[in-house]
Amino acid sequence: MAAPSASKLAAAAAERVGSAARRQVLTLTDAAASRVRQLLQQRQRPFLRLGVKARGCNGLSYTLNYADAKGKFDELVEDKGVKILVEPKALMHVIGTKMDFVDDKLRSEFIFINPNSKGQCGCGESFMTTSNSEAAKRGGS
Repeated sequence: MAAPSASKLAAAAAERVGSAARRQVLTLTDAAASRVRQLLQQRQRPFLRLGVKARGCNGLSYTLNYADAKGKFDELVEDKGVKILVEPKALMHVIGTKMDFVDDKLRSEFIFINPNSKGQCGCGESFMTTSNSEAAKRGGS
């Protein structure tokens, strides 16, 4: 049996990478994009950086910070005219997430509709994904 050619192997690898790349890391609603744009203009910053932090009763919490430059391994998301950087350690937890902004009489906050979330605490401050729930079962973090 002949060994597969390098070009066939490269094509197969590119196809796998291509299908993974089709799933967008993060999308923003119009309300979220408008609020991010407003915040970046107020602070005169080019980026907002999205990350996750280990805290809360379900393991992870979202973080948002201003950023002046893209980090070496940050994922750049450009949607609706705004630029958001996703920290590398947050990437696997937020792929496919939709970011929204809610502003009503009771609250004014960003909310995240995350298809990877396998659980959320009652207050909504923390969440769990498959990867961090499996680590918790093994006793790791």
